[in-house]
Amino acid sequence: MTERRPQTLDIEQVIRTKAGKNAKFIPQFLINWFKKFMRLDYINEFLEKGYVGVEFCEECMKHLGVNIIVEGRENIPANDGKRYTFVSNHPLGAIDGVTLGTILGKQYDGNIKYLMNDIVMFLEGMKPFGIPVNKVGGQSRNLSALMDEAYGSDTQMIIFPAGLCSRKIDGKIQDIEWGKSFVTKSRQTGRDIIPIHFEGRNSERFYRVATWCKRLNLFNFAMLLLPDEMFKSAGKTYKVKIGKPIPITSLDRSKKDIEWAREIRQHVYEL
Repeated sequence: MTERRPQTLDIEQVIRTKAGKNAKFIPQFLINWFKKFMRLDYINEFLEKGYVGVEFCEECMKHLGVNIIVEGRENIPANDGKRYTFVSNHPLGAIDGVTLGTILGKQYDGNIKYLMNDIVMFLEGMKPFGIPVNKVGGQSRNLSALMDEAYGSDTQMIIFPAGLCSRKIDGKIQDIEWGKSFVTKSRQTGRDIIPIHFEGRNSERFYRVATWCKRLNLFNFAMLLLPDEMFKSAGKTYKVKIGKPIPITSLDRSKKDIEWAREIRQHVYEL
């Protein structure tokens, strides 16, 4: 059993660390408001138990009372040493990641990795799974090397190719265009691709904020709403549909990788 790491999240430290040299311009009243808005007491009540890895994901869902219905579980390949890339839409931004960490982490004995907002990397319980992606400051210079290392290892990769949780686009809750790297990296490392569709949505407030941030070219304030959105998931039931493996050999050079990414995105939404 993985050694537990009890933690109390110091959100002020997280904010000021991420703000870097601009930290001195952040007023204390704003940080205090954010602590309350994030429901920090509720979060720390869970973090103080020290769960790590798969246990963290499982217990987080229990803590929130979230129920998951899984369809197509038979499409999850056996834990026989072969490597795969699991790709999913990203409607919620938190619960969907924790859910896949539970389902696939149990199947593969915790041998999973996924790209993770590096703010989430402050959570000790999630660190074993994370490849940090900086969504606040400049992109980490060594991300490419970390990706190559992860795809080249024996770990199972879980990817949300949109890079952001879903937005309201043309009146529908859906991902933005998927990046192509999961196709490119999977081909380079001989990984078949397992498509996953997660049914769910955030609040209308979240989508309004996300829309105005985009229109006004502002910092992604919608990201700061995700802890509250996660709290609102308490007691809800979500459905996960797992599709049949897509052989990487079927993604030939007749199309560009970005075109294959678009086709797989469409396939996910048709599951």
